Amino acid sequence: MNDNYTNNNIENEDSSNNRFSNKKILLPILFSFAIVLGIFIGNKLATNTQNKPIQSDYTSSGGKLDMLFNLIDLQYVDTIDKEQLTERVITETLSDLDPHSTYIPADELQLVNDDLESSFSGIGIQFNIQRDTIMVVAVIHGGPSEKLGIQPGDRNIEINDSSSVGKGISSDQVIKKLRGPKGTKVKVGIQRFGADEKLHYTIVRGDVPTKSVDVSYMIQKNVGYIKVSKFGSSTYEEFYDALTKLSDEGATSFIVDLRENSGGYLMAATAIVNEFLQLNNLIVYTEGKAQKREDIYANGYGSYKKTPLAVLIDEWSASASEIFAGAMQDNDRAIIIGRRSFGKGLVQKQFEMTDNSAIRLTIARYYTPSGRCIQKPYNDKDEYQKEVYKRYTNGELDSDTIKTINDSVKYYTTKGRVVYGGGGITPDIIIARDTIGVTPYYTKLHNTGTIYEYAFRYVDEHRNSLSSMDYAQLTTYLDKQPLAQLTMQYGTKKGITEDRNISFVTKELIQRRSKEYIVRNILGDEGFYELVNKSDNMVKAALEHLSK
Repeated sequence: MNDNYTNNNIENEDSSNNRFSNKKILLPILFSFAIVLGIFIGNKLATNTQNKPIQSDYTSSGGKLDMLFNLIDLQYVDTIDKEQLTERVITETLSDLDPHSTYIPADELQLVNDDLESSFSGIGIQFNIQRDTIMVVAVIHGGPSEKLGIQPGDRNIEINDSSSVGKGISSDQVIKKLRGPKGTKVKVGIQRFGADEKLHYTIVRGDVPTKSVDVSYMIQKNVGYIKVSKFGSSTYEEFYDALTKLSDEGATSFIVDLRENSGGYLMAATAIVNEFLQLNNLIVYTEGKAQKREDIYANGYGSYKKTPLAVLIDEWSASASEIFAGAMQDNDRAIIIGRRSFGKGLVQKQFEMTDNSAIRLTIARYYTPSGRCIQKPYNDKDEYQKEVYKRYTNGELDSDTIKTINDSVKYYTTKGRVVYGGGGITPDIIIARDTIGVTPYYTKLHNTGTIYEYAFRYVDEHRNSLSSMDYAQLTTYLDKQPLAQLTMQYGTKKGITEDRNISFVTKELIQRRSKEYIVRNILGDEGFYELVNKSDNMVKAALEHLSK
């Protein structure tokens, strides 16, 4: 997360070709180039952030950089694509810093930035790729596709008269084809279930609204539930509207679900936190080598300063989510429930280049009010990327006891409670993963997408009848259907050998997952979370705490 944008790990693929075949000759040049370029970039960024002229001791470095370019251009034995070489060296230079400083090529920048804006220009569908085919999962309300009658379940066979079916098709490729400047057109050819002929649409790209508050509803009498997927430009407004709506419906306490929320805009997170804290409560502070300590305090104007609150986090909650949870915990304002968060506490600032590419450079670290640095160690970059997955293997995620990186890294809340540092936010109440019924057979059904695929297929075959049902009618109807058996039969057709000794618990788990996916396809996130939360152990723990 950064001052303006969320951190996305963007890797610039090495597109080496024959032009770079003389590696032994070029390697020393690249190495030298990387060093001077790093100095050059640092110098330029310092100019942008401090509004000061370039220091005289860097002048010679800039001269060396120019000389190097001229030498390669005029003297090197082969013709070199300088633009490609420059981007390659920038990427390599930033990779030697921290895990979240990154280079964003010009052709990717808009796509990266769109994710946190309140809208983007496109056709307005949510899709998945199943068996090399684009499947429309949902049509976004208010988007161009909805107005033309495109439906969930449609298969996108063609985009601009070119086949969009086949091996190797990726989500990124599809997104680049479907998104584009507002007012431009894209042609799609669609196969609809039950229709004999292909349907053709010419869609005029337009504003597609995005949301960061996935769902908000009364989960129990007097308790409102709010699921936040990211912290974007409109998150505060969405969140406040949810608070107001639920309060009007009788909510006197709230569950804020930040699981799998990877972060976003700093100001969106602090604005929401401000609603729950007293005047002059510290929310977060940042500090870095070139950045003086900056404290962010609550202004005392929040409308929910005394409302009971529970916050849910997990191992994929990062950055802004951790700032939210850390502020609530250190100020003894809410109970934090779940599993230790990701541990991403580096501040990035985005600097746009003259060619519309950008550099996201780490300029500071985030600290919770008690002084905890959210960022986990990153001395070994490979180990850093694997750290969360190691929690699966070392048993941390399957334990309901607090496990810290270093028990000696202790801090204290405003009321003197011990909280732990060393990376991420350690919850007050630990909830282990629910692994009941999870067997190798179930794992294979789940990981191959078989359960989801069959749920989608089931909806395709019964869409008309299912779409006429409300939540109560739909869930009651599905409870009577042999979804587990049908899913397992579908898995057998895909080559997944059925477990003849399958337990009742595992079968019930398959039944439940199939039901959840079907409900999501019909009723969207509202119905999905209402159903899922009924069996969610973290939610149960939050409700139990709030009822005390």
